[in-house]
Amino acid sequence: MRVPDPPLLVITDRAAARHDLVTVAERAFAAGCRWLMLREKDVAPDALRRLAGDLAPIAHAHGARLVVHGIAVAGTDGVHLPAGRDVAAMRRTIGPDALLGASTHDADAVSAAAAAGADYVTLSPVFVTASKPGYGPALGVAPLGSIARRAPIPVIALGGIDAGNAGACMAAGAAGVAVMGGVMRADDPGAVVAGWSPAIRAERLSAR
Repeated sequence: MRVPDPPLLVITDRAAARHDLVTVAERAFAAGCRWLMLREKDVAPDALRRLAGDLAPIAHAHGARLVVHGIAVAGTDGVHLPAGRDVAAMRRTIGPDALLGASTHDADAVSAAAAAGADYVTLSPVFVTASKPGYGPALGVAPLGSIARRAPIPVIALGGIDAGNAGACMAAGAAGVAVMGGVMRADDPGAVVAGWSPAIRAERLSAR
């Protein structure tokens, strides 16, 4: 699986967002985001499906992909599973063509997700993160790189990622980076995305 270009996965958190999620998504996509994860764990499944239904047309109008955390939703591009969920069962549910990701925290979990049919994984936390204080311990760049270089599928760095350290994560071997709070808390989410995209894309090209 080739991750979207630029390889920046924006993860939603409406509790932290300065704007409603439709507005955040519109501004992020307009600024170049091509990959969004709808991650609203406290929303009931029916409401989450309705929200995904609002976001999917916006994503697709910009050539972007929308994945939903935890559940399969018709009209979206795939599912991202939390750690410990059955990747193989979800692959059977959504079929071979939908995008399937999984949250992981160590090398064994990365290998298991790949073997079960995941297209990519997030690996976290790379750094201490304000979005999840006390969540860790942080892996750091070198362990991230060691795991990512040996992984059979793309590894997306997550946790405490910002514009200052995203390039280092990709230089170490990550296929992309994921961000939640930095975009959600921004007054101008589009400006944040626009500021990240050139540097991430340049790092990706230099690694080829």
